[in-house]
Amino acid sequence: MDALKVLKERRSIRKYTNQPVSKEIIEDIIDCGRLAATARNEQPWHFVVVTDPERKKYVADVTDYGKFIERAPVCVIVFCNETKYRIEDGSAATENILLAAKAHGLGSCWVAGDKKPYAKLLEEYFGAPEGVKLFSIIAIGYPDEQPSPRKKPLNEVLHYEKF
Repeated sequence: MDALKVLKERRSIRKYTNQPVSKEIIEDIIDCGRLAATARNEQPWHFVVVTDPERKKYVADVTDYGKFIERAPVCVIVFCNETKYRIEDGSAATENILLAAKAHGLGSCWVAGDKKPYAKLLEEYFGAPEGVKLFSIIAIGYPDEQPSPRKKPLNEVLHYEKF
């Protein structure tokens, strides 16, 4: 899929078909996350792929806005080492994963993780080593919806030189 088309058409998907996602596609998506921009080339990320129904249910149950994760074929938990630029690096990796999923014809949804009350629970549940923190949770699967939320027009958000 054309890169600009991916950027312009990606939306948060919360409903998925039951069709499984192949290991090859999952690994390609994670590889795109691994190749994200990173400050000082620190690459602080770690990716845990979750396909086990019981584990996905646990993640869905502890989150406040991620109940749909239980029905997604794949859940990716992004962890980051505690580094100065973990927010920027983790965001870049997460966005790459969302875009790679779309490029493969999949839907995805970024569920907040960082600073949430359930972060410590998931860090413990997935065995994150000390100094490694939950960054984001991403549901991935073949979309069973095509939302089209209103986006602000370009002339409302684009400014040249100053506001």
